This record gives sequence, C-alpha cells and structure tokens, in this order.
Amino acid sequence: MHGINLMNKTSILLSILLLTILVGCRKDEDPTPDNSDSSMYFPANTGSTWETTSVANLGWNQDAIQPLKDFLVEKNTKSFMILVNGRIVMEEYFNGHTAASSWQWNSSGKTLVSSTIGIAQQEGLIDINNKASDYLGTEWTNMPLDKENLITVRHLLSMTSGIEDSKQLVIKNNLVYVADAGTRWAYGNVFQKLMDIVTKASNAKFEAYFNEKIKNKIGMDGRWNEGLVYTIYHSSTRSMARYGLLALNRGKWKSEQIINESYFSQSISSSQNMNPSYGYLWWLNGKASYMIPGVQTVYSSTLVPNAPADMYAAMGANEQRIYVVPSKNMVVIRMGMAVGSNGSNFALSGFDNTLWEKINLLIN
Repeated sequence: MHGINLMNKTSILLSILLLTILVGCRKDEDPTPDNSDSSMYFPANTGSTWETTSVANLGWNQDAIQPLKDFLVEKNTKSFMILVNGRIVMEEYFNGHTAASSWQWNSSGKTLVSSTIGIAQQEGLIDINNKASDYLGTEWTNMPLDKENLITVRHLLSMTSGIEDSKQLVIKNNLVYVADAGTRWAYGNVFQKLMDIVTKASNAKFEAYFNEKIKNKIGMDGRWNEGLVYTIYHSSTRSMARYGLLALNRGKWKSEQIINESYFSQSISSSQNMNPSYGYLWWLNGKASYMIPGVQTVYSSTLVPNAPADMYAAMGANEQRIYVVPSKNMVVIRMGMAVGSNGSNFALSGFDNTLWEKINLLIN
C-alpha cells in the first residue's frame, strides 16, 4: 500500500512539473508585453507623440482604404481618424486641413457639456434631479412659473424640457411652453442653459471650469467661442480624438476616473422612453427606435443600422462626428463641411450609415 501511495504521489509531482514546463514554454512563445497593441494606450498630455498601429497588423482589409478615402473626399471631409485601443490606425487630412487646424464641433460639443455636468455633480455642486431654477433663478423661461418649476437639470440633459423647439435662439422670449417637462422629447439648443448652471454652481465661467476639469487633464487644445447665438467648441482633430478616447474608457484617462463611471454609464443609456436612442446629449445605436431633430416622428429602426449596436456617438451639424465602439475598442472621428449641397440636419443624417458601410469593408 505504501508503494502504491508513493507511486501516486510521484505521478502527481511529474504531472505538475510537466504542466509547469508547458505553461512556461507557452509564455515564452506568446508574450503579451504591456505596450502591445491589445493594451489600452493614452497619448501624453503634451507633445505630438501618439502611438500607431497598422491596418495590416489588425488584419483589416487594406484594399478598402482608398475607397474610404475617396468617399470622405467626395463628402467634403476635412479630417478623419480611427483609433483602436487608443492607437492611431488612420489619420487623414483633406482640402488644406492639417493636424494643427481648428474646426467647430457644432452639436458634437453637447457631449462635452454633459461630461462637465457629471463632474459638477460628483463634486457636489449640483444635483441633476433638482430644478433648473435652483441654479438659474426663477423666470429664466417665458413659461408659467408652475411649468418652469417642472424642469430639472436631467430634463435639459435628455431634451425633455417641454420648451418650444422650433425657435433655436436661446433667449427668454423663445423659451415658451409646449408640454410638461418629461412628457415630450424634442431636440434643441436650450441645453446651453446647462452651461449657465455650471457657471452659477461653480462660481466660475463655464470654459474655465471645463478647462480645469476635462481639457487640461486629457491634453486637449481648443476653445469655446462666445457667439451671438450659440457657444460652440473648436479644436484640432486630435483633441476630438482625445475626448473620444476618454469616452471609450467611460470617463477614465490613464489611472484617473475624471467623470464618475456611474454617471457616464447613465449618459450613454436611454434617458427616457420617447427616444430610446438618446442619452444625456449622446446618441445611442442599437435601440428599437429613434427620433430626429425637428419632427415628432418615431422611426422603428436602430439609429445607424450599419454601425455596431453598442456604438454611442457625438453628432453635430455638417456631420461632425465622434463614434465610440466599445466592442471593438474603437473611436472614429470625422470633421468637415456639410456632405451635400443642401446642408444637413443638426445631428443624424444618411451620411452615417453610408460611412459605416465603408468602414465595415475596412475592418471586416
């Protein structure tokens, strides 16, 4: 019996030794260093160094690159970038635009405001469930006071304030009642009152607060213009990509959670039932229906059928875009002029689906 036990123990020890050798060999054959293409990369906050990876290295279809570029040129694109795991796969500039050129984000910049609101909330300056009047004072609209008092910060984030949306100039005379807050989704620019809320709550200009809390922390360039009608962000393409990378990582930059992850997850989830394809100023793909600016029609389809279902996007007039795709660790940036002679919608247009058809030919 003792001999059998000894044999069993010896057999077990030999098996462990063999397994250790096999694991060690496999580790030597297939190393995964920290700086591999599969690890998440963040560029330094200063300087122009930004790691790249190639289409060939990713196993993508190189024959699809030129047709994609041709399409982008045809559609009046100024710049285009693709990041995977934070590394640049494509970075293209057209029509005299360069890496140093600045361009307007238009309504893509709404997402910058959403993120800033999230930071102000995590710092205890605001609560998005509170009335907007708690920060703006009463009579900031031209609505009856009882209707104005229904509007919370969350309603402004979700485009459900109930304020008339056909008059886009954000002045008191245009902020009139159409429906009770929370009962009607309508895309508009009254969201810019969120910037005033940050200013009031932080006792600092919105741009100064934004610069400290987001821009400087992720190495963005750019500025908010003080226009007569709207306040719009302008930056280089790479700065737009930096923000896209922050969004891909759910508000985290390197080791710092800049935007509370719980809030960021809320911002890229359906914020109401009327338009499930809208979060807190972010557009969401993969939902059963969507609405578009300017009409109350509900379309029974996903937002961009050709794009991955988990994509969320910052969308602005003239097709300024940040597409974020977690399942592929991908960020796609497009800046440029309107894609057609008749201009474009404030946000979603047919351009998105066609562009993703071209991207799919590349990545598949």
